[in-house]
Amino acid sequence: MPPAPRAASPSPSPGISWEEAEPAPLVLVTGAETVLAERAVDRVVALAREADADVEVTRLDAAAYEPGRLRVVASPSLFAERRVVVLEDLQSGTEELFSDLLGHLEDPGADVVLVLVHGGGQRGKKVLDAVRAAGAVLVRCEPVKRDADKVAFVTAELRRARRRAEPAAVRALVEACGNDLRELASACQQVVADTTGVVTADVVARYYGGRVEATGFRVADAAVEGRSGDAVALLRHAVATGTDPVPLVAALAAKLRTLAKVAAARGRGLDPARDLGLAPWQVDKARRELRGWTPEGLASAISAVARADAEVKGAGRDPVFAVERAVLVVAAARG
Repeated sequence: MPPAPRAASPSPSPGISWEEAEPAPLVLVTGAETVLAERAVDRVVALAREADADVEVTRLDAAAYEPGRLRVVASPSLFAERRVVVLEDLQSGTEELFSDLLGHLEDPGADVVLVLVHGGGQRGKKVLDAVRAAGAVLVRCEPVKRDADKVAFVTAELRRARRRAEPAAVRALVEACGNDLRELASACQQVVADTTGVVTADVVARYYGGRVEATGFRVADAAVEGRSGDAVALLRHAVATGTDPVPLVAALAAKLRTLAKVAAARGRGLDPARDLGLAPWQVDKARRELRGWTPEGLASAISAVARADAEVKGAGRDPVFAVERAVLVVAAARG
């Protein structure tokens, strides 16, 4: 087993978040969420430059790696200058790179911070195991999928910008841009840059009102509340403005899944926020919406949406009609 780099200290096995990443002889950034991985690397580089403005930063692409290059950029300089070497897309690395990495672990250069970025998968597993065994600081950047985590992400983004936001504004941002974390981060940055004071739902609506009002989320909200006229009107507006039927059905399915989860949790004595990963506002909203639903109605609605899902993905001739029919069935199933 390669010896641990000098002055390295093993991190806890679960790893740390990108917000905790700091310069160390070995930093391993893993996970498929590229936005967070980029932030982890940028934070390490920024902190290294704070400590030494003259630090030399080199970025290497693992897929285009030239044998011996790591040894060159990580070798001691004449004036003992500090260095940061960022090796990106390690999962695409060559065998020559893996061999050079193992050699670096046996003889790490002094005053060198080596940041390895691995997007996931099994390629390079032997090297990853060796890096972990050598005491690398592990930074995990896993995909942010749960709505509760997206709400937490937006809240943290605004807090770092020293801005407060109404809960309704945070929810609106997630509903408008929550499918893509990079887009969600950009939305937060735009709101912060273009406005002052507390971020309100009205502020978000000014920038993303069309997306919030006519997305599948609003269509689904109207449908599960039994407002068939509003649901169909929103649906037709969404389609007219370019929204594909597939995400509209997905939004309906997600809404019904949330209702089913909260209903099941209530019967089993579970806490939906803690045990099912739902945000508290989602739980509160679902509980209000469930007042007009029976188990039979919920089952009927889920079946209708499952049928529409198949039809919009090729099993039917008219995807828009399939979604509209599902919306009407869901609205009628309530109560």
